[in-house]
This record gives sequence, C-alpha cells and structure tokens, in this order.
Amino acid sequence: MHGKVALITGSAKGLGKKTALTLAEQGCHIALNYVHSEAEALSLRSDIERLGVRCIAVQADVSSREQSEELARQVNEQLGTIDILVNNAGPFIRERKLFADYSQSEVLGMIEGNLVGSLLLDHLVLPGMREKRWGRIIHFGFGHASESRAWPHRAVYAAAKTGLVSFTKTLAVEEAPYGITVNMVCPGDIRGGHKEMSIHEVRGLQDGETPLGRPGSGEDIARVIAFLCHTDSDFITGNIMDISGGLDPIRPWIKPS
Repeated sequence: MHGKVALITGSAKGLGKKTALTLAEQGCHIALNYVHSEAEALSLRSDIERLGVRCIAVQADVSSREQSEELARQVNEQLGTIDILVNNAGPFIRERKLFADYSQSEVLGMIEGNLVGSLLLDHLVLPGMREKRWGRIIHFGFGHASESRAWPHRAVYAAAKTGLVSFTKTLAVEEAPYGITVNMVCPGDIRGGHKEMSIHEVRGLQDGETPLGRPGSGEDIARVIAFLCHTDSDFITGNIMDISGGLDPIRPWIKPS
C-alpha cells in the first residue's frame, strides 16, 4: 500500500484515528477528516507525518453534499487521487428510545450521516479509482447488520446501516471489473478509550458481555481494514465482516410498557 492515498472520515479520534495510524504505518498518505475535533486532528497529523508520509486534516461534515465535495477536492488537490476510502463517520444516538419518539430532524440526520453521506462520498471517489483501475472502499456497520433483524430502540440507525449493507454488496459487483473492492466491517461494542487501544492493551481486561471475554480494541478493527486494503486482497469484495468477539448487540424483543 506504499504511496496510496487514504481518506478516513471521522478520523481525529476513536476507530478512525487508529485506522489512520495503521494505514500510515503501511506507507499510505493520509487525509484526516473531522467536524469539531480540530485540536485532535492537528495533533494526529503531526504524529502521522513523523511516520514519513504526507498527511492533511480537513474539516467537513460528510452528511452535507457540499462539504463532501469540498473534502474530496482538497484531498485530490493536496495529496492526489483517493485510492482508499474508509467511511467511518456516522452519528449514533446512544439513548434508547422508540422510533415514534424521534424528531424528524433526528431521523434525517441519522439517515444522511450513516447512509447518504457514504453513498455520495463513494460516488465522488469512483471516477479516480476507475481511472487507475484500483480502489478500496470500506463501510462501517454493526454486528449482525447483514441479517436485517429487528433492533428496538435503534430503528433509524439500523435502517441506515442495513441499507448500506445492500449498497456495499451491489457496489462491489458493479465496480469489480475496475479493480475496486467494497467491503463492510462491523465492530462489536467498542467504547471510549478502547477505540484507540491495541489488542495487547485490552487483552487482560474483562467487559462482562463479549463472549470472548475481553473488550474489543481499535487495533482489532484497523488491522482488518488494513488487510482488506492490501493489493493482494482483491479477491475479497462484497463482504460484511463482524469483528465482535462473538457479541450480538441486538436483542430482538421489547418489554411492553
């Protein structure tokens, strides 16, 4: 992957940050993206540049068509054609509530941030990837997203991500002749500081819910993304990969009120 240009959305912190560092260690030039976390993004940019690759940090809300277009333009102008796109950014409402209790603005925000934003950014990078006849697109889902099961209290988020499952599989088929692979990674319930930790750092911890016993780490996700982005991983496309330690986040029932 040496010399490839990778754009990771929502990469100032968390899983996006760990992914950016991992791809930089593999020799990729990195485009960081953030909305509010400017200080964290600039600090990470310095860390990545010390690895000997180029790095930029661009503020943009990927749920906005205009801002996504400006993000892609800046990356192409400053680093070159985008070879790898990791669609990590996406809003999540941790509060549990029924669909009827969502506001319409919350519904639209979740759909635009988790589904439409990824589609539009994919659309922007495809011409450059097609021209090179090489590209890697990674989407983010959730455990068991490919089964489209009921997920009470998560109706809108689940609808957006399961829609993205179908799109991932379709785009993978359409773009395979151009040397472009499209896959989805589905992290387990990786929270807080664990998102930026290594496997070694979480190995001795207990989370009380993951069947494997330990919590997930950012490295668990980033190492799979790096593998999928490898030149020799071109036979792997259209896959929805659970990286969850066996955890099933969905409880397909709800107690009556």
